[in-house]
Amino acid sequence: MHTAIAETRLAVRRLLPELVGELAVAVSGGADSLALAAAVEHVAHKNGQTVHGLIVDHGLQPGSAEVAARTAEQLHRLGLDHVRVLTVTVDGRGGPEAAARRARYSALREAAPGAWVLLGHTRDDQAETVLLGLGRGSGARSIAGMRALDTPWARPFLDLPRTTTRAACAALGLTTWDDPHNEDPKYTRVRLRHEVLPLLEDVLQGGVAAALARTAAQLREDSDALDAVAAELLERTRAGTELNVTLLSGAPAALRRRVLRRWLLEAGAAELTDAHLRSVDALIAEWRGQGGVWLPGGLEAGRAHGRLRVKRAP
Repeated sequence: MHTAIAETRLAVRRLLPELVGELAVAVSGGADSLALAAAVEHVAHKNGQTVHGLIVDHGLQPGSAEVAARTAEQLHRLGLDHVRVLTVTVDGRGGPEAAARRARYSALREAAPGAWVLLGHTRDDQAETVLLGLGRGSGARSIAGMRALDTPWARPFLDLPRTTTRAACAALGLTTWDDPHNEDPKYTRVRLRHEVLPLLEDVLQGGVAAALARTAAQLREDSDALDAVAAELLERTRAGTELNVTLLSGAPAALRRRVLRRWLLEAGAAELTDAHLRSVDALIAEWRGQGGVWLPGGLEAGRAHGRLRVKRAP
């Protein structure tokens, strides 16, 4: 057996004990997702699990329907149990990349309710994600990158380089499709892939993608530990739907903001930024009788009588 095929199957086998029930593989037609589909079909079928193949046609390029059909044909040949093409409409805020991502993930969720959806993100994708987080100052949670398991998403290939998936597809005789968007320098991630990472590899004499992935893994471990402590503190400071300011005020700022983030998400706040959390935290650490803090989702956080509370903004 070709080494690359063995590596992709081993990566799936390592994660499979965590993936109970039916599995769905999101397949674009690129090397990463096709190699994943082949590995999942081989390993999961031996385990008696049903494997679905889901192909999202974003309709953003001429011929996208034909690409989806060819990909579906290859998945049928691989032996996946059920293969479907999901046609989506890409629109909304945040530019084409963000809109396409929202449409894709929404379609995958709806198509495979209750199933794990496996994604073909590789170590190279993880490195790009970490660099994006660093460049945007998004904090440790963003720099920690993608998780191998993040219900309902599963990413078995986060420790594999992109070269392995390409080699696996070549060895299996699979015809891969290269998305033209992945070569378009108007997208930040494309420039990271083709300009920044190669330069870093040259300057630092190799191993950068693997080092960034290791950094992400270490930060995830630290973040998980802090989240566990924050969850305990949140329960101690709850007063119904409000928070006791006195009990929170003695905690370190980083821990307070984790408590606030969890509390605000539970209250329905969405797309919280570091600036939002720091503004709400100021109601504890820099209290001067100031007014409430507006939050995404039409909410307002405020302080009264030693308690933090969230209400609908007027």
